[in-house]
Amino acid sequence: MRLDKDLQSVQEVRLLVDNAVRAQRVLAAYTQERLDGICAAVAETCEQNAEKLAKMAVEETGFGVWQDKLLKNLLGSKGTWEHAKTQRVVGILSSDSSSGLIEVGVPVGVIAAIIPSTNPTSTTMYKAILSLKAGNAVVFSPHPGAKNCIIETTKLLRAALHKAGAPEDAVQVIEIATPQATDALMKHRAVSLILATGGEAMVRAAYSSGNPAIGVGPGNGPAFIERSADIPKAVRQIIDSKTFDNGVICASEQSVVVESVSARAVEDEFVRQGGVFLSEADSDKLSRLLLRANGTMNPAIVGKSAVTIAKMADIDVPENTAVLLSRQTEVSAQNPYAREKLYPVLAFYEEPDWHGACEKCIALLYNEGAGHTMTIHSANQEVIREFALRKPVSRLLVNTAASLGGVGATTALPPAFTLGCGAMGGSATGDNIEARHLTNIRRVAWGQRELADIRTQGESVNEQGFGAEQAAVNEADIQYDVTPDQVAQITREVYTRLAAI
Repeated sequence: MRLDKDLQSVQEVRLLVDNAVRAQRVLAAYTQERLDGICAAVAETCEQNAEKLAKMAVEETGFGVWQDKLLKNLLGSKGTWEHAKTQRVVGILSSDSSSGLIEVGVPVGVIAAIIPSTNPTSTTMYKAILSLKAGNAVVFSPHPGAKNCIIETTKLLRAALHKAGAPEDAVQVIEIATPQATDALMKHRAVSLILATGGEAMVRAAYSSGNPAIGVGPGNGPAFIERSADIPKAVRQIIDSKTFDNGVICASEQSVVVESVSARAVEDEFVRQGGVFLSEADSDKLSRLLLRANGTMNPAIVGKSAVTIAKMADIDVPENTAVLLSRQTEVSAQNPYAREKLYPVLAFYEEPDWHGACEKCIALLYNEGAGHTMTIHSANQEVIREFALRKPVSRLLVNTAASLGGVGATTALPPAFTLGCGAMGGSATGDNIEARHLTNIRRVAWGQRELADIRTQGESVNEQGFGAEQAAVNEADIQYDVTPDQVAQITREVYTRLAAI
């Protein structure tokens, strides 16, 4: 009997999860030091194969630039491990004899890791290292469009585990990649946690699976260039960010917001550094290419260069064009320029002052991308503070390239390819996900008092607490707030006013 592909994929998931459960029981007995040795070996293997896997990812998906994917692979492996290696997330984490409390880090179990096509190999490395660091097994569900490079990455991870003397099945991947397989993995009763990185529909499915999930919503981060900013530097950082891997990192800038007083200087600087401002007619032509009929991003242009996108839209631009910019005023779900754009295209908004820019940034974020990331370029600490207090984001990046700053490459944020969006973005956390998020904390608590002690304390409060305290307050009011002479003066004034009525 021949099974359909979807049935085969579901059966594969069941076998993989069973294997993962057995492997995780072995990892659960390892000390933090033993797990760290395994992670070091895995990170080294990833680093050694970073270039090969970067080229595979670009060749298979057609997204981005292999040289930039190489850097992302190094961040997902070496960078992730350098940040995580000194952390203790399993075993005794803290002990306080005075309060009688001990905290113990415990692996969560089996991780279901959803891998996107935009950052396929780097995300696989990153999630594997974090899972193993915390003593968890992980099963990858690859995007069908990046299946081969994700499978190859997983094979290398398993070889590193074998060499380190750890169970290979601690890292596995679905090879028959179907939507049914992903659904079966997320809903499997033996899965302890889902790490969901990908499209909004998939993230929502993870949260409705019945299993705990950490997901990432869409990004739509604006970049505000405030009048005190170093404009050439700000423009360079935005272009560096939006052209890095052709803009496929969801933390990258999607719009530029400027004040009228500096708008012309910013425009001139973008043109000087390779930006092209589209005419209204060309903006209309390109807008028809950005979204599909169902209102979602057109995957045909994701990760393509500005020149390639312009040719696809039949727009003439110089061959050295870095980014395409479109002047906009409207913010709505129907305006593709006000939405997430994982390619080198930017909306350009002009506002009279920073207050208007602040409101425009908020409107853009609530249109799409609330809870994710935005950037401000400014030397005015007061304006930066106001943006920090008001913006509905989990990461406000200051004077840096957003795509690199958001994932921790140019900031002190933890290196991460899963960026939480907080409650405002429908996520369980607003953090850059680390190994500690893949650990449960077991608390050991010694008894400190008896029931009789609690009752005695309660009786004391009832007898002496509120009533005595209130009486003392009233007495203070009478004795000190108003003197007898003041009372007499107030009385005379009242009588005088009444007599005049």
